[in-house]
Amino acid sequence: MKFRELGLAANVIEAKGVNLTFTTADGPVNALSGVDLTVAEGDFVSFIGPSGCGKTTLLRAIADLEQISSGTLTVNGMTPQQARLSRAYGYVFQAPALFPWRTVERNVALPLEVMGLDDPQGRVKRNLDLVNLTGFEKKYPWQLSGGMQQRVSIARALAFDPKLLLMDEPFGALDEIVRDKLNQQLLELWERTKKTIVFVTHSIPEAVFLSTKIVVMSPRPGRIIDVIDVGLPKNRTLDIRETPEFLKLAHRVREGLKAGHSYED
Repeated sequence: MKFRELGLAANVIEAKGVNLTFTTADGPVNALSGVDLTVAEGDFVSFIGPSGCGKTTLLRAIADLEQISSGTLTVNGMTPQQARLSRAYGYVFQAPALFPWRTVERNVALPLEVMGLDDPQGRVKRNLDLVNLTGFEKKYPWQLSGGMQQRVSIARALAFDPKLLLMDEPFGALDEIVRDKLNQQLLELWERTKKTIVFVTHSIPEAVFLSTKIVVMSPRPGRIIDVIDVGLPKNRTLDIRETPEFLKLAHRVREGLKAGHSYED
């Protein structure tokens, strides 16, 4: 019997005993150690930890941009390579990585052109509407603010309608006011699209505000210290950050990060 028939969410990502070691000129670097993790369909999961802890490495391993050294890792029941080849996910990088000579609509259309999908104009229009950029189709990236450029990047990642969206600290370079606005818009987009989202961040308030689940990681080699079920209502506004429930969750994340330092080699 299938998960949906039971009213349960299927696991989109499953990691068991994942280790990842880089070979460098100075010797091996252990980036991930013994990572066990499940991400259910429809979840918004944030990875948080100190710089260099392996959270981006774990995200890249899910995306088949890095190869694990041992353990098992599946995405929608496939190997990461199979998931990449079947285009099972969209990826949003830290920088927007837009082509400056292409307009907004042509940047969003790029994966559609590569994949040869039908109705590219309709897809572009729908996804620019999702990120509130209708009317900016003919603009070039250099004519947009940093926050708007990142929204174009999100629209591009969603253009071919993947069920999984991987986001590597997409708002880290933006000022706090813009970041707050984009956090609210991302939460609304998640509600509208019902995507599964895996999100890397250094910000405790951002992780608590956005997530259904927070994965706290130790310094390198990255281990999972705590997995926190957030439990806040999905329909959130920024005001929720002042509530006792929010502050309690933020405190738990902060304490987990402190405890994680005891694992450092």
